[in-house]
Amino acid sequence: MAKQKSYFECSNCGYQTAKWLGRCPDCGKWNTLEEHIDLNTVAGYSKNEVASTAQAFKPITLDVVKTDIETRFSTGSEELDRVLGGGIVRGSLVLLGGEPGIGKSTLLLQICGFVGKTHRILYVSGEESARQIKLRANRLEVSGHNLMLLTETDVAGICQTVRNIKPDVVIIDSIQTMNLTGVNSSPGSVTQVRETTNAFMRVAKSENISFFVVGHVNKDGAIAGPKVMEHIVDAVLHFEGERTLSYRILRAIKNRFGSTNEIGVFEMWAKGLREVKNPSLMLLSERMGSISGSCVACVMEGSRPILTEVQSLVAKTNFGTPRRTAAGFDYNRLVMLIAVLEKRAGYFFGALDTYINVAGGLRLDEPAADLPVALSLVSGLTDKPISDKLIAFGEIGLGGEIRAVSQIEARVKEAQRLGFTHCILPSQQMQAVKEAQVENITVMGVHTIKEALKMIGC
Repeated sequence: MAKQKSYFECSNCGYQTAKWLGRCPDCGKWNTLEEHIDLNTVAGYSKNEVASTAQAFKPITLDVVKTDIETRFSTGSEELDRVLGGGIVRGSLVLLGGEPGIGKSTLLLQICGFVGKTHRILYVSGEESARQIKLRANRLEVSGHNLMLLTETDVAGICQTVRNIKPDVVIIDSIQTMNLTGVNSSPGSVTQVRETTNAFMRVAKSENISFFVVGHVNKDGAIAGPKVMEHIVDAVLHFEGERTLSYRILRAIKNRFGSTNEIGVFEMWAKGLREVKNPSLMLLSERMGSISGSCVACVMEGSRPILTEVQSLVAKTNFGTPRRTAAGFDYNRLVMLIAVLEKRAGYFFGALDTYINVAGGLRLDEPAADLPVALSLVSGLTDKPISDKLIAFGEIGLGGEIRAVSQIEARVKEAQRLGFTHCILPSQQMQAVKEAQVENITVMGVHTIKEALKMIGC
């Protein structure tokens, strides 16, 4: 029997070599060479033979394809259902990634506690023993006769077991520990991860069984073997959050059955993860009033407006070059806003250290956060507090103009619901807010950053 041979191919340019290299000789990219099996060396495989014996398939017209609505069932968590697009779709393959200890296994075991009341679940673990899973289930108060445990790593045996018992949901924890016999590479390698995921995908589609697959992250924070898995699975969910903080954010990177803009917010406590149904109230709960350098921003995560506090600290530097530090905000965007404030508004930051922090570990990526960040910077520079009942949102251009942002009505309504009485927004969107008839909040439209700064007394 001929031995299977492998080769390494660059995922960036397609360069092939017989041995692994840290850097691609063709394009110069690092860590892009991935292992592949040479099909010419696989027993029983011949390209010429396959071509001569292949049978033609019969295509069908689009009119005869049935368009039944996919069947969903709830996970028991409103936050997770929101991210999935309304619940678990039968026959779907979902990848859940995140750093070690972030709460992936905890969340899935808590799902088992609810879904197991009405559906049969198979929990396959390649990292923990059945006793360890039982101890964690007792801590999380999860029980149920519909929850079955399997501590194996052989993919072929697992797939056959799934076909025999036909559960409603299968959980694989984790994909990096699974091993497919016949693939000459170690568990966790790119080849093993791709072929293993393909095997589970075929079972999920043929048997109409929902799969949840746990994936580890590498040192760069990306799911190990990311691209080869993202193209196969139906949804990619990523757990985010600082390990020193109790709050976790679940974000959809890919979702064939729903939006990728929604997020779910959870809080880690003694008995597992619990939902945070009002993230804005949570993020603003510890805010101090009448302190300079603080302004409230509003960002949209899908259809949900989230309010959070932006904090700035401006102090005299002790070095020749001032420091610029941003936590939860893009560093290059911060540098640009400082340049706009110096050029268009006349505030000098050249000899001052500048620090930006977004409270609660949230990251502000959309342009609507420009205006509150700029207001907090000037407030920190002049040491003049901004009213704790004022909120602002708007994009700032290089000319100092305030540009319109999306979903303005939802942002203003959320601010009014949480008790804010004044709102600074782009002037061209004043008409949309008036038509929404939002009461008990004063909206102030501005054209430039100078006008916005006058509104806060700077």
